Amino acid sequence: MISGVKILDSVCKGCVNCIKSCPTEAIRVVDGLVHIIPELCISCGECLRTCREKALGLDEDDWGVLRAYGSPILLADPTFYVQFGSYWRPSLVREALLGVWGVEDLAEEMSVAFDLVAYANCRAIEETPPDRLPLISTYCPAMIRLIRARFPELLGHLIPSESPLEIAALLHRKNKGDVRPVTLAAPCPAKIAMVREPVGRETSIVTHAVSVRRVVRDLLAAGSRVEQDVPALENKRWILWGLRGGESRHMAQFSRRRPLRTLAVSGLRNSIDLLRELELGRLQNIDFVECRVCDLGCIGGIGNAESRFLAHLRLKNLPQKWRLSPEEKRTVEELYESGIWRLEKAVEPLERLPLGEDLAESMAKLKRLKSIYAELPHLDCGACGRPSCHALAEDVVRGDAEMTDCVFKLRDRIASLAEEITNLSKNVPHTLRTRSDER
Repeated sequence: MISGVKILDSVCKGCVNCIKSCPTEAIRVVDGLVHIIPELCISCGECLRTCREKALGLDEDDWGVLRAYGSPILLADPTFYVQFGSYWRPSLVREALLGVWGVEDLAEEMSVAFDLVAYANCRAIEETPPDRLPLISTYCPAMIRLIRARFPELLGHLIPSESPLEIAALLHRKNKGDVRPVTLAAPCPAKIAMVREPVGRETSIVTHAVSVRRVVRDLLAAGSRVEQDVPALENKRWILWGLRGGESRHMAQFSRRRPLRTLAVSGLRNSIDLLRELELGRLQNIDFVECRVCDLGCIGGIGNAESRFLAHLRLKNLPQKWRLSPEEKRTVEELYESGIWRLEKAVEPLERLPLGEDLAESMAKLKRLKSIYAELPHLDCGACGRPSCHALAEDVVRGDAEMTDCVFKLRDRIASLAEEITNLSKNVPHTLRTRSDER
């Protein structure tokens, strides 16, 4: 998989702080430098939070270069609109974008797209047999990757809805015939990776991805003054998706039969705990599960500029009009019938790299892996540059590591060699031995 994380080798100190934070054991530190196994990385951004040296960063496109080639179309994540203390309303943010750079955002298309996905999610729940509930949100791309890697048996619970960000870009292209490149302002590496390697579709409609932080800081540095000339947005329900529980709250407006029973959690550890509960079949009488890898939701993304606590406060105080107008309902129902909300293809499990080229070789190496793992201390100290003793054993079998990369095995080996050298030093050639030595 393509990762949304980049490594700055010149800054990396090889401290191994990052390897413990990775939920899929995708990081190694070899020869003093960090390496990411792309097949395992889910782009959750946890490694960026733990790297004190800033040797890990967002692998984003250059916002300055994109602007230099014209006024890009900005597909701003909902979190973008609550990053400013000076522009306290989304319409003021939009006015600032137009005033400084002439940049057009897709807020109108976003309001339709998020309504559509909320409606489609409710319909999917209604059409799913009770014994196959709950369904899981597909909004957080890092969560989809996590399920593919660690909980593949839960893939059948993923709701088959496309990301509303992709749908908004598609609506813009269809309705306005505008084929200019679209740039996503993303709050996390997972959404950057989503643009380059989407899940559930072949290619993304979005062309480029930059961080929310980069756009926000450049916009603030430009110091644009706003006159409140841009009309206020009628529909701001979609902006609440940046907050944990915002998607569930939005879906509640479309439930036709009964109130929805939803669970919303945020943070990597909480999300993994909830998925384990679901895996064990302990989540009974729940219709929908909303998991976000970042704390408090997307506002906790590592690519944001503002404190997640301040962003949370602004979102909670954002006036909302939850009831849909008849025209909005009609639009959503027509788009639902068109099917543009549905993922193009099923989400497949993430296959781990095989140990060997064929079954016989893989089985033999698996047996050796277990043998090597049994010899290791099982302390998972990380001193070898691997997140666990099991990861070291696997790397040894693959030929990417030595047993002596383990400091405890290295110590044993040195002690063994020292003892052998001591014994050898006591040996004397036969020609130099005396009869008294022999006696």
